[in-house]
Amino acid sequence: MLPKNCLKGGADYKHRNLPFDQIWFCDFEFYASDGDLPTPVCMVAKELRSGRVLRLWQDELTSAGEAPFDTGPNTLFIAYYASAEIGCFLALGWPPPDRILDLFAEFRAETNGLQTPHGNGLLGALTYFGLPAIGAEEKNEMRDLVLSGGPWDAHQRSAILDYCEGDVDALGRLLPAMAFLLLPRGDIRNLRLGHALLRGRYMTAVAQMEHTGVPIDTDVLDCLRNQWEKIRSSLIEAIDADYGVYQGSTFKMARFEEWLIRNRVPWPRLPSGTLATDDDTFRQMARAYPAVASLHELRHTLAKMKLNRLQVGGDGRNRCLLSPFRSKTGRNQPSNAKFIFGPSAWLRGLIKPKAGNGIAYLDFGSQEIAIAAALSGDGAMMEAYTSGDPYLAFAKQAGLAPEDATKASHKEVRERCKAIVLGVGYGMGAETMSIRAGLSLSEARGLLRRHHETYRVFWQWAENNVNIALAGGTLNTVFGWPIRSGYQTKLNDRSLLNFPMQANGAEMLRLAASMGTEAGLSICAPIHDALLLEAPLERLDEDVRRLKSIMVQASKLVMGTLACRVDADVIRHPDRYRDERGGQMWDRIMGLLDRMPTAVSK
Repeated sequence: MLPKNCLKGGADYKHRNLPFDQIWFCDFEFYASDGDLPTPVCMVAKELRSGRVLRLWQDELTSAGEAPFDTGPNTLFIAYYASAEIGCFLALGWPPPDRILDLFAEFRAETNGLQTPHGNGLLGALTYFGLPAIGAEEKNEMRDLVLSGGPWDAHQRSAILDYCEGDVDALGRLLPAMAFLLLPRGDIRNLRLGHALLRGRYMTAVAQMEHTGVPIDTDVLDCLRNQWEKIRSSLIEAIDADYGVYQGSTFKMARFEEWLIRNRVPWPRLPSGTLATDDDTFRQMARAYPAVASLHELRHTLAKMKLNRLQVGGDGRNRCLLSPFRSKTGRNQPSNAKFIFGPSAWLRGLIKPKAGNGIAYLDFGSQEIAIAAALSGDGAMMEAYTSGDPYLAFAKQAGLAPEDATKASHKEVRERCKAIVLGVGYGMGAETMSIRAGLSLSEARGLLRRHHETYRVFWQWAENNVNIALAGGTLNTVFGWPIRSGYQTKLNDRSLLNFPMQANGAEMLRLAASMGTEAGLSICAPIHDALLLEAPLERLDEDVRRLKSIMVQASKLVMGTLACRVDADVIRHPDRYRDERGGQMWDRIMGLLDRMPTAVSK
């Protein structure tokens, strides 16, 4: 908790120490249909030092060509969940502010790993600091009025503006408490504030990506939606012919257990003794036992396929909240049902560039291994990463394969080593690795021991991080995203071990997205360790080259001298995106769709 005098100290910092000529609090009210761009209803902005207040309605906003206040580098723009406000800027055609302080991102940073009993929204943040806030019921009523889309009479317009101004006033109350955190005494270089501005910078990139959206083949989507029940039944019948675990549309546990016994597949169990059938277990087991893959994809498809919840706007683009900073590692956490990259991998075949355009999926190669090597300073792990194949390199370094071994000549050894290298990154123990990699327990223990011996520097660094956190300390990324531990948290050793790799990977992607959008590149979406780029065909190759260069540069800023590889998969119209993990399922479903009367050209 904060010291009792933090609000007083924060108030002093608020006026005297924030190094900006103007400080504007801002909030928009807007509405939007699923997948469409926001329609601003009103905006209220208040300048901290002068007390100047702006209350603008729809017609005044749409007639303005830019924000009605300075948004240059000497002005600080403050909002709560700023991507929403910047989304309104973009919808109005206004250039975004240069310097953004997002109090949502900073509240998440301050409380990451701790309990926030009232949530992470503006009301939750105010309550956390003991500040007065509007009642949730009143807030919901006013939000419903805004989302109705109007028309609004004069009384309602005034009430909406008052409600919007109430949120601006709330920002004014919240800043003093958070200024104490943003400008701690002794931070001569304002490093903590700089980290906050970097996060605010990313919120502009988020707004840009949400504005762009992902191009979707809406003709095929409409057919899937119309025919899904028929496809679903045919899919179960076709795939279950190899398993015999369904009765109608119901998955039968007893039949599945019989199939596992017949095929000699060891399967994880819950403490109760029943088979673990969660999606994560199925995904891991499908990697270790390819015979499980089709059943996993079927179950994942049936469980996650809510086609009507996939948000596609009238312009044929998938848009949803990208939800930055909501996970403990700071990664984006968009809705699995609303985001095209959330459901089963086969559904990504709906991604198709419009005529005259192309798209490219650029991802950091083996990002977490590179981060682990660079930040731990483990020379052997760096050597393994720079070899281009860290799994085979580990096999050679550990004496499991000869120096002239190749991916083809030692495929089985490489796969076992890959399971260990990737499992280590997620803090898996030997028991879990043995089950999910198809290894005996003794094999898994032996490989894990070899990993400890080969990468001693990494393990000393990783275990030291865990010990610091479990002792109540704080772990930080290179750009200051923290995680706190102690008696208030439920963090386990696995999440703490993995935090530096995942969280610094998130920093790397945020930086690349910010640099890329600022360079004028059209980035459609962030996907874990990748970015989806769109460009006209005549410029596609050059834009891919530019974004690849930016991503490499971002990786160096996070990791120092070591650069992360960047791979690019380029798709040109009329081709569509294809994720090989779901390619067979896509072909199967399109085959079923072809035999139905509403089939379209795919």
